[in-house]
Amino acid sequence: MKVTGFRRFGVFLLFLFCLFLGSGCQKNASSSEETAKPPQSYSPGKTSVLVPDAPGTVTTGGDPLILDFSNADHGYFMGKLTQPDTKVNIQITGPDDVCYKYFLTENDIWTAFPITAGDGPYLVLAYQEISDGQYSSLFSYPLDVSLDNEFYPFLYPNQYVDFTAGSKAISLAASLTADSAEDLDALDDIYQYVTTHITYDEEKAATVGTGYLPDIDETLRTGKGICFDYAALTAAMLRSLSIPARLDIGYSGDIRHAWVDVYIESIGWVKRAVEFNGNEWKMIDPTFAAAAGNEDNEAIDEYIGDSSNYTVQYIR
Repeated sequence: MKVTGFRRFGVFLLFLFCLFLGSGCQKNASSSEETAKPPQSYSPGKTSVLVPDAPGTVTTGGDPLILDFSNADHGYFMGKLTQPDTKVNIQITGPDDVCYKYFLTENDIWTAFPITAGDGPYLVLAYQEISDGQYSSLFSYPLDVSLDNEFYPFLYPNQYVDFTAGSKAISLAASLTADSAEDLDALDDIYQYVTTHITYDEEKAATVGTGYLPDIDETLRTGKGICFDYAALTAAMLRSLSIPARLDIGYSGDIRHAWVDVYIESIGWVKRAVEFNGNEWKMIDPTFAAAAGNEDNEAIDEYIGDSSNYTVQYIR
């Protein structure tokens, strides 16, 4: 049964997998309270997968790495290795002064990397591994970003939240939400499915290697995954439904923590709507006002917890 107006929905905890989320600089990434809207609204059971591409109008590099910034205004850039048996480290630092590190090892395949700090100047650095764990500088590139829509970075697929229109998880998202009248319904339906059909893989968590990236369809096929898999699957399904989902990684106090901010059309960004405390899955059940025009995010923050207790390191 769906409830409209004032409604309750399961707010669920997702992943913490700090070994694979890069390392950062000092200042925190912060979310803004803009009045802009996503480029497309949620529609029951309807997926709309944005497709990153590399048209080659703005590029840098050569052998062994090409970076394409043609669509930086859509919140991502593309990278491709041109030589086999090569590993590169790409670092991007934006106006929030957070340094994101990405690794690329697959040859001749374009990969999307998110630009998550909003409008402003960025510096991109690229390094090639010359021996085990030792890197040599390839190039640097200054980038000025002006997003066409501030939600694009949290709707497009990228290296961490990787999906296409042909992903089984995306067709599943459509079927799960066919009768979900609102985005809150869709969020709850996806949550219920993921938490009841995916089992935490203790063995994988204990043995997975550095640099692991999730495969959302593999998670569905096996019915198992680590926290990173839960998060990537859920975020991909939400994004495919035109529901912006922002993955935040950082600390609550001095405890390693991760949470997901979700944009709800009637409310705006709901901070820490989905979180995992690093030790256990835990469900919270706050009531949100779903009435149009509600902007009382302060009450939501107060319910979930004091924002000053949270430190964001990375946004994926």
